[in-house]
Amino acid sequence: MTSTSSHGRTQQPPATAAPPAGALRSAAPAAAAAAPVSAAPPPQPRRTRLFALPETRWAAVSALAFLLALPLDLAGAPAWAWGPLYAVCYAAGGWEPGLAGLRALRERTLDVDLLMVVAAVGAAAIGQFLDGGLLIVIFAVSGALEAVATRRTEDSVRGLLDLAPSTAVRLTTDGREETVEAAALQVGDTVLVRPGERLPADGTVLDGASEVDQATITGEPLPVDKGPADEVFAGTLNGTGALRVRVGKDASESAIARIVAMVEEAGRTKAPTQVFIEKVEQRYSTAVVAVTLALFALPLLLGAEFTTTLLRAMTFMIVASPCAVVLATMPPLLSAIATAGRHGVLVKSAVAMEGLGAVTRVAMDKTGTLTEGAPRITEVRALGGADGARVLALAAAAERPSEHPLARAVVAAARERGPRVPGADGFSSAPGRGVRAVVEGRTVRVGSPAALLSAEASGSCAERAEERLREARAAVAEGEAAGHTAVAVLVDGTPAAVLTVTDRLRPGAPEAVARLHRLTGAGARTGAGARTGGRAGTGGRAGAGPATGVTLLTGDNARAARRTAEECGITDVRAGLLPQDKVAVVRTWQDGGAKVLMVGDGVNDAPALAAAHSGVAMGRAGSDLALETADAVVVRDEAGAVPTVVALSRRARRLVVQNLVIASVCIGALVTWDLAGHLPLPLGVLGHEGSTVLVGLNGLRLLRTTAWRRAATGT
Repeated sequence: MTSTSSHGRTQQPPATAAPPAGALRSAAPAAAAAAPVSAAPPPQPRRTRLFALPETRWAAVSALAFLLALPLDLAGAPAWAWGPLYAVCYAAGGWEPGLAGLRALRERTLDVDLLMVVAAVGAAAIGQFLDGGLLIVIFAVSGALEAVATRRTEDSVRGLLDLAPSTAVRLTTDGREETVEAAALQVGDTVLVRPGERLPADGTVLDGASEVDQATITGEPLPVDKGPADEVFAGTLNGTGALRVRVGKDASESAIARIVAMVEEAGRTKAPTQVFIEKVEQRYSTAVVAVTLALFALPLLLGAEFTTTLLRAMTFMIVASPCAVVLATMPPLLSAIATAGRHGVLVKSAVAMEGLGAVTRVAMDKTGTLTEGAPRITEVRALGGADGARVLALAAAAERPSEHPLARAVVAAARERGPRVPGADGFSSAPGRGVRAVVEGRTVRVGSPAALLSAEASGSCAERAEERLREARAAVAEGEAAGHTAVAVLVDGTPAAVLTVTDRLRPGAPEAVARLHRLTGAGARTGAGARTGGRAGTGGRAGAGPATGVTLLTGDNARAARRTAEECGITDVRAGLLPQDKVAVVRTWQDGGAKVLMVGDGVNDAPALAAAHSGVAMGRAGSDLALETADAVVVRDEAGAVPTVVALSRRARRLVVQNLVIASVCIGALVTWDLAGHLPLPLGVLGHEGSTVLVGLNGLRLLRTTAWRRAATGT
C-alpha cells in the first residue's frame, strides 16, 4: 500500500527495502517509460483575503460613509441626514490612527496621523465636516493599502517554505527506508528522491542520474543534469531519474531558507528617505501643536476674549493642516499608478511609484525577464544532405511521450513547421542522455550531444558515420560557442541533425535596455563586448563596473549570459550568481550611493528585489514571492513597460515638486496672515480649500490618455 502526503506526493511506507545503489540508473528509464512523471506544480501560496484585515474593513466603512454623506451635504440636505454618516466616517477611519497617535504620545513622540485626526476634528468643530472627512478617508485608505501589501508579502515569504516537502525518505545504514520529517534531517543523512519529487534538503548526489529543475534557486530556464558529486538544492524538482542525496545543510541553512531570511531582513530595513520623512514628521507635528497651543493660551493670559482666541487658533489649525501637502503628493502619484495600471503595470503604492523615478542604476535578470523563459528550436542543422523537416518530425515523434522542456520545444517546432508528427513505439528515457523510440521502423535517438556523439560510427558505414560525427560535433561546438543549447538527433545510429535551442528575447528588450541606459545617464557609453564578472564573493568584484546604466545579473552560464547581453546592448554582465550573490551586488552598489532598480521574475530574484531601492517583476510567469516582493508588476511581460513606468514616475515626481511649492506658498501666506494680522475664517477656509483644489487638479494631469505615450516617447 502507499500513502499520500499533505503535498499530494505518493510515498512508500517506512521500513521498506531500498533498491540497490547500482540499480538506480537502470531502473530510472524503465520507470519513466512505464509511467511518465508529470512535474507537479509548487504548492499553492498562502494568501490572506483582502477583507480579512481589520484595516481594510475600517477603511471601507469610512469611505462608504463619506461617499454617502458627500452628495447629501453638497445638495443642502438637513444636518440630520448627513451628520451621522460623517460621524461614522470619522469614527471608522480615525480611531486607529488616533489611538496609535495617543500611544506615541506616551513615548513622547508625535506623528502626522495624530495631527491629521486632530485637524479633522478641528475642522468638524468649526463646521468643515467635508474637509475633515476627506482627510480621514485618505489616511484610512493609505493605511489599509500598506497593511495589505505587508501581509501579502509575509504570506508569500511563508509560502516559499512550502516548496520544500514536509517529509523525506531517509535511508538507514542497513539500506532500509524510513519516512521522516524533512526538518528532522541532519547533516550526513542519506535520502532517496524518486522521479517527480521535490528535494527535501540541500546536499550532494551520491548515486543516480536525473535532470533537476532548479529555476526557483538559480533561474536557469532548463533542467540541469545531475549525477554523483553534483550539488542539489531543497525545493527543486527532480526529473525522471532516482537520486540518492547526502544532506549537506540543516533545513535552516538551505538555499530556500536563506532566501526567506534575506527577504525578511530587507523588508525590515528602512530606506534613508523613510528615515528623513519620519524626522520631518516629528518636527512638523511638534511645531504645529506648539504654535496652536500658543495662539490659544498666550492671548488668554493677556486678557483676550475666549471665543475670538479659540476661533483664531482653530483658523490656524485649519490653514496649517497639511491637506494641500497631502494632495500635493498623492494625486500625481495615484494618477501615475492609474495610468500605469491601464497599460499593464501594477505599481503597489505611491511610495513605490515615487521611488521608481529616483533610480540611478538598473539590474536585470535574464531568464523570464529579458528572455521569454521557454526554450525554442531556432535552427535545424541537417547533416549529410538529410531533409531537415523530416528529421525534425522524427525527433518530435520520439520526444512526444517525454515531459522534458526540451522535448516540448522539439514537438512545438515540428508542429509549427508543418510536417505531420508520426507515432512512436518503444519509448525509453535515460537521464542525462536523452530519449529513444522506434518511429516508422527506424530507431530515433534525441538528446545530449556529449552522450550521443561519442562512439556511434560502426559497421560498413563507419567512414560515412565518422564524417557525420565530425560534422555534428562542429555544429554543436558552433551553437554552444554562441551561447545556445545543442540537441543531437540520430536515426538508425547515424547523426542526422543538430537542433539549436535558445531562450528567445522578449519583443522590445533591446529597445527597453537602451531607454533604461538613457534614463540612468548611461546612454552615451558603449562597449566592445560584455564584461562578465564571476559569482560575487568567489572571484568577481561585486562593485566593479560602471556607476550607472544596466547590468545583467543571472544564475545562468556565462556564454548564455554573454549572448543575451550582446543582443540587448548590455556591457556589464554578472553570470553564475546565486540569490545571495545578487543581493551582495545590489547592496554594494547602494552602499556606494546608487539607487538600484532590480527587474526579475523568479524566486531567486526575490531577495534582490527586496534589497533594491525599487523592484519590478514580470507578471505572467513570475513567482508568487517575486510578485509580492516587487514594488511593481508588469502584467503583460512587456519589456518596454519598464523604462516607461520609470519615466512616468519621474514626471509624477516633477508634479509633486510643483504641488509642494504651490502648497507651501499658500500655507505659508495664510499662516503668516493669521499670525501677523487677522485672517477671517471664511477667507482662511477659501484659501486652504483653493490651494487644495489647485494642487489636486495639477496632480490629475497624468490621468490624461497621452501621459503614457509621452512617457514612452520622451515627449
